[in-house]
Amino acid sequence: KSHEELLIPSTPCRAKTNIMFLKTHKTASSTVLNIMFRFAERYNLTVALPAGQLVHLGYPKTFLASFVEEFQVIGQNYNIMCNHLRFNPSEVQKVMAANTFYFSILRNPIPLLESSYVYYKDSVPAFRTSKDVNEYLASPMKYYHPEDYKQNIYARNIMWFDFGYDNNAENNKKYIQAVLKEIEQNFHLILIADYFDESMILLKHILCWDLDDVIYFKLNSRSQDTVQTLTLKSKEQIKAWCSLDWKLYLHFNQSFWRRIEETIGFEKLEKEVNHLRMRQKELMETCLSDQEAVGKDHIKNKALLPFQSGATDILGYNLKQDLDNRTLRTCQKMVMPELQYTSYLYAVQHPHKKRKQLGLPLLWTSFQEK
Repeated sequence: KSHEELLIPSTPCRAKTNIMFLKTHKTASSTVLNIMFRFAERYNLTVALPAGQLVHLGYPKTFLASFVEEFQVIGQNYNIMCNHLRFNPSEVQKVMAANTFYFSILRNPIPLLESSYVYYKDSVPAFRTSKDVNEYLASPMKYYHPEDYKQNIYARNIMWFDFGYDNNAENNKKYIQAVLKEIEQNFHLILIADYFDESMILLKHILCWDLDDVIYFKLNSRSQDTVQTLTLKSKEQIKAWCSLDWKLYLHFNQSFWRRIEETIGFEKLEKEVNHLRMRQKELMETCLSDQEAVGKDHIKNKALLPFQSGATDILGYNLKQDLDNRTLRTCQKMVMPELQYTSYLYAVQHPHKKRKQLGLPLLWTSFQEK
């Protein structure tokens, strides 16, 4: 018998629909959130949305079940949880079913810190008082004051913080090992933003989803002209200053590639990544008038304008005119920014509740299912 015939056919799997995504900061997580929201709509799933006028699940407070809209009524019957929260497993488990799949995403702390710096420049005391990212990194303690730790979370080990740990903890080997072990116990999968397409293919395989479930347009990215160039010295400094995030990243970057090897293999991965990119290109040609993301001043439909922050120019999209209703709906959802999509789902899921006031020109009618 040929080698092919000897391979045991893989048993067909069932798509996982109970999923908790820990949405980390500046890690391409808004794009993942959009994927999760579209999946939830496609399969008519219930999303654990922020209660009342909240846009996050209580972040940066440690998560409590009461931060979820109608938790008292719905109980443990939510399928999807993916808005920003600070991880707290015992409380998340009150909301999500026992068979929930937990995953998150990490990014190399070097580009991550630069991204945080520009995005949170106006709101983080440690960033506000320094001239640029290199000046900040030359002597971070000059700008980073312990008494401001709550406002300064984005300035040091933000991923560590998002996972529920102390981002100012000592760089102690035993402690770090214990945390990494705990994260491995709490999460079934950790993706790597620096290899986003590969991450989506791995996610698709593990969740038993279709390719179309993980097709995306990059959301909440910024224009290149706001990127500050890090010096070599700054890059090295980040590894020391954000040593907890650095260890976290190194550890899960290794396990990510191991997982790819075990689950898919590199040859198949390459094929599927190419397939994903082709499909993405097709959809961009179908949906977008500019074939690419555009700066905030060039977004024609202000209802599709992403939230702007700091010195960044957060990019968005213009849809083609004259799309038929079905295509328009698909395209709108693919480009819908996080706050608008959260609000939209909230209105659909909790029609009797007061809508979230985002201070954005929300053209509700254009998003309502026709």
